[in-house]
Amino acid sequence: MISVDALAVEFSGQTLFSDVSFTINANDKIALMGKNGAGKSTMMKIIAGVQKATRGNVRCPKDAIVAYLPQHLLTEDNTTVFDEASKAFGHVFQMRDEMERLNKALETRTDYESDEYMRIIEKVSDLGEKYYALEDVNYDAEVEKALKGLGFKQSDFTRQTKEFSGGWRMRIELAKILLQKPDLILLDEPTNHIDIESVIWLEDFLVNKANAVMVISHDKAFIDNITNRTIEVTMGRIYDYKANYSHYLQLREERRAHQLKAYQEQQKFIADNMAFIERFKGTYSKTNQVASRERMLEKLEIIEVDEIDNSALKLRFPPAMRSGDYPVTVKDVSKSYGDHVVFKNASMSIARGEKVCFVGRNGEGKSTMIKAILGEIDVEGQCSLGHNTQIGYFAQNQAALLDENLTIFQTVDDVAKGDIRTQIKNILGRFMFKGDDIDKKVGVLSGGEKTRLAMVKLLLEPVNVLVLDEPTNHLDLKSKDVLKEALLNFDGTLILVSHDRDFLRGLSKKVFEFKDQRVIEHFETIDDFLERNRLENLKEIDLNK
Repeated sequence: MISVDALAVEFSGQTLFSDVSFTINANDKIALMGKNGAGKSTMMKIIAGVQKATRGNVRCPKDAIVAYLPQHLLTEDNTTVFDEASKAFGHVFQMRDEMERLNKALETRTDYESDEYMRIIEKVSDLGEKYYALEDVNYDAEVEKALKGLGFKQSDFTRQTKEFSGGWRMRIELAKILLQKPDLILLDEPTNHIDIESVIWLEDFLVNKANAVMVISHDKAFIDNITNRTIEVTMGRIYDYKANYSHYLQLREERRAHQLKAYQEQQKFIADNMAFIERFKGTYSKTNQVASRERMLEKLEIIEVDEIDNSALKLRFPPAMRSGDYPVTVKDVSKSYGDHVVFKNASMSIARGEKVCFVGRNGEGKSTMIKAILGEIDVEGQCSLGHNTQIGYFAQNQAALLDENLTIFQTVDDVAKGDIRTQIKNILGRFMFKGDDIDKKVGVLSGGEKTRLAMVKLLLEPVNVLVLDEPTNHLDLKSKDVLKEALLNFDGTLILVSHDRDFLRGLSKKVFEFKDQRVIEHFETIDDFLERNRLENLKEIDLNK
C-alpha cells in the first residue's frame, strides 16, 4: 500500500492543490482525471519522486518499486534496442556481477581469520540469498516478448535506439517499465505514440499482469478498459470514485447536481436571514435574535459548486468547391527504402465524400502512403488527384513543426491571406486562445495548445480533402469530441490515421489495412474490423509476425 498524505503544491503564491490524501492499494487501476492545468501530471511526478511537494509526503514500503513513464522523454543513449530494454533487469545483473567479484576476491585472499574476510563472506551470503530467491526467469525471452508486444520486429532488436523516433523510444522505456514488474506503474499519456494493436497489448498487460496502475490519458476506450477507480483533481482537491471513467462521469454529474441544490438552498437560507437582520436591526425586542443570526452567518461555511470547464473548442470546417468523383486514386504503387519494402502493388480509389481510415502497426506504411498521395516522396506506380482536389494535411508531427519563437498571433498571421487576416483574433478565440493568450510564444504552449494552433492553420483555406495523421495526440477528451463532430459534418473526403478506437468509431465505413507489405481494403467500420480480427483478445493476436 502506498499512501499520499496531505499533499499541497503552490506556485508563486497560487495553490494548485492542498491537503490531498488517498491510498493506492495493491491491485488498484486508477484513472487520474481533471481539466488541463488541474495538477494531474504534477501529482504523478510527486508520487514518482521526481518532483517535491510544497507540503505533505508520499509513503511507500521500503522495497516497493514505483515506475514512471512521463509524457515526454528527454533521454539520449547509444545502445541497441534489446540492450536498452534489458536494463530493466539491471539490478539482477548487478547482484550477479557483484557476487562474482566478491567470490574472486575470496579466492585470492589468505587472511581467513580477519574481520574483512568475514564481512565479504557475509555479503556474498546475503547477496546469494536474494539472488537465488528470485524467480527463475529467462530474461532474454521476457525482453523479446515485451518488445514484440509493443510493435518491435526481431530485426529492430540490434538497431541503435538513436535510430528511432521519440514515439518508438517511448515504447522502449515502456518495455523497461513493464519488465520490472513494479508495485506501482505511473503512466502519463502512454497511448499517444503506439498503434491500435500495441494499445490492446498494453491494456491486457495492465489488467491481467500489472500490480497497481495510475494513468493519465485522453483515450476514453483505453482508460475505460483498464481502470476500476477514478481520482478527479478539481479546484485544489480530489474526489475518489470506485468506478471507471464512464461511470465516474455519471457520478460526477449526480454529485454536482446535489452540490448545486445544496448551494441554492443555502443561498436562500442566507438571503432569508439577511432580510430578517435588515428588517429588525435596531428593534430592541429583536436585538438578541439579530445578533444570533449575524454570528451564525459569520460562522457558516459556504457550499462550493465544482467548477465546470466551459472552455470548448469551436470547430467547423469551411465548405469548399466540389471535387471530381474520385479525388484520390492509387494504382500499383510500391515503395522501398534500400532493401526494406514498405508496401508493393498497392491500389485504392477513394470517392468524393468518403471517409476512410488507415490502420496497421507503426512502420507498415500508413504515413508513407500519405506522403505518396501528397507527392512528397517518389514511388513506383501512380498516385493521382482528381479534378479540383484541394488537400488539407495535418501531419503526425504538425505541432512540433511550429516555429517556437513566434507568438500565437504571428503564427497564424504568417499564413493568413486576404480578408481572413481581419478575423484572426475571432478564429483564435474559437480555438480557446483569448485575450493576452495570442501574444504567448509557441515555445511555452502545451502539447494540446500546439495541436489546436496547428488546426487553426489547417482551417485558413477551404479544402475538399482532409488528410489527418494522428490528429488527436495531446487533445483532451472534450476537444477530441468537438473535432470528431466537425469531421462527421465535413462534406468533403476524409483520410484518417489514428490509433484511438473511440475517436474512429462512427467516422468511417471503410478501412485500409497496412500489413505485411500489402494494403488491404475492407468495407467495414473500425469496430467490425477489430471484431473480425479478434483483436479484443490479446491471445488471438499473432505477436510473432
